[in-house]
Amino acid sequence: MIFTEEIARSYDNWRDTPSGRYIDSREKSLILDLTQPRGGERLLDVGCGTGDHLWLFRRKGCDVTGLDASAPMLEQARRKLGAKADFYQGVAEDLPFSDDEFDIVTLITVLEFASDPEQALSEAIRVCRGRIFVGALNRFSYLGVARRIAGAFGPSLYNQARFFSIGALTGMIRRRLAGVRVRWGSVIFLPPGWYGFAAGLEEALPVMNNPFGAFLGLSFSVTFTQVALQAPIRAPLTIGAEGRRPVPGVVRTIE
Repeated sequence: MIFTEEIARSYDNWRDTPSGRYIDSREKSLILDLTQPRGGERLLDVGCGTGDHLWLFRRKGCDVTGLDASAPMLEQARRKLGAKADFYQGVAEDLPFSDDEFDIVTLITVLEFASDPEQALSEAIRVCRGRIFVGALNRFSYLGVARRIAGAFGPSLYNQARFFSIGALTGMIRRRLAGVRVRWGSVIFLPPGWYGFAAGLEEALPVMNNPFGAFLGLSFSVTFTQVALQAPIRAPLTIGAEGRRPVPGVVRTIE
């Protein structure tokens, strides 16, 4: 398993550092600009990790569901959100949901670690009836190059990650939805250590249609081409002697 309990803790600890808070805020601003969530919409965060993006959309009034392959990540997410979200353990390539079930589906730094990124994207399209957001690590950014170089000289999470370009991502999307309009932008143009004194420079750079930021964000609409053949699955994740699994027929109330 790539995402262990130690990595889950370090992920949240990084967000508590000054540069981590700033970078996280820039990424979340781009995510919200491109998704435009509305209260009452149903959102699925594929690869939800420790639940930070679920909180972001929950605060906007969305009914949120998270899926992740890592049990330690899900445990941390459950501690954050409790009954305010539904959780499933599973993989992006085989989502346990009905066609057209969600208004918004997000895949934020998920395709990098998926065994089959194209299948993961196809599954997101299948379960979505509104719009999809893809957030990815940019192979042509300063930080993307630095991470790949660091991974070549020692153990790193990024040794096992793919890095994408905006062209590769839009091509992947349009192979599934020919002619779809893709809105995109990027943030985090500078080395992380610069943000203590150069945040103004970061914010002066254009975000939309800029291919050089370390974090790429893309959004596109999904047309209603799927036909749901089963009732929506709303079972929350439960923990028992047999491990983590949904309990059929249980609906959790979102507060």
